[in-house]
Amino acid sequence: MLSVTCKIRLSASGVHLFDRVSGTNVLLDEVAVPVEQFSRAPRYLSVALTNACELRCSYCYAPKYAASLDRERVLQWAVELDAAGCLGLGFGGGEPTTYRQFPQLCADIAQATSLPVTFTTHGHRLTPALIDSLRGSVHFVRLSVDGVGATYERLRGRPFTALVQAAGLLHSLAPFGINAVINADTVSELDRLAEFAGAAGASELLLLPEQPTKTTPGISDSDAERLVQWVTTVTTEVRLAISRSGFEAALPTAEAIPEESPLDAHMHVDAAGVLRPNAYASMGVPVGQSIIEAVEALREAG
Repeated sequence: MLSVTCKIRLSASGVHLFDRVSGTNVLLDEVAVPVEQFSRAPRYLSVALTNACELRCSYCYAPKYAASLDRERVLQWAVELDAAGCLGLGFGGGEPTTYRQFPQLCADIAQATSLPVTFTTHGHRLTPALIDSLRGSVHFVRLSVDGVGATYERLRGRPFTALVQAAGLLHSLAPFGINAVINADTVSELDRLAEFAGAAGASELLLLPEQPTKTTPGISDSDAERLVQWVTTVTTEVRLAISRSGFEAALPTAEAIPEESPLDAHMHVDAAGVLRPNAYASMGVPVGQSIIEAVEALREAG
């Protein structure tokens, strides 16, 4: 007997099949789906569980006021999103491992839904005990690595050797990728970042061109040109990805779902419970009793 474990999402792009254990995606784009059958949830939702973080990176765009989401509320959202065709839930912040009962929340969602659980971390709170408590509940992790060696230590204020140890712990937990903010400090270290990602066993290097904040202007035009030049000429075994930041047109990128609407692809909930198009967006809709109602309100507003 064939056992089918994949999740099914219906959209204007066709029928999307996804298995959270293997990470396999299959898009049947030749299938025309009636509008009334489209999945109501975005394909992926990122959630800032908390604004708390002990690091003080100057280029961080996360809000600096104290805020944290209720665990039962997040679990309720996950169940609702799962039923409405969402294919992934990613936790960030702030630093999600500072969140009270983080392992329990991940376990509850993994058990109550078919959603894969992912999170982004600076890695410095990871311990063997925490890794063991997350085992079986987390399906992918992103480790933030801005520069290597002395550059990393200057920007992050933590030993690079501790980051290497964190990567080793993650390798035993689940597939993981490396996130790297690219700016004047890190653009010259792209080769070393790719080498580190490969040596650590990462499956992906996600490039994040620095975004403007109240105190920083974001990546300069000249550094952006250096980034584009590097991506178009580098040879690396690690898969490269880039955030939606306006650079896609200048790079040989492949869309996961061709012609997918941004609000069908991704939305973000901040630590105050406001649903936004993405983590950088200023506009948003407060989430009330139903997150799907907030999703529909954000689409109408956008």
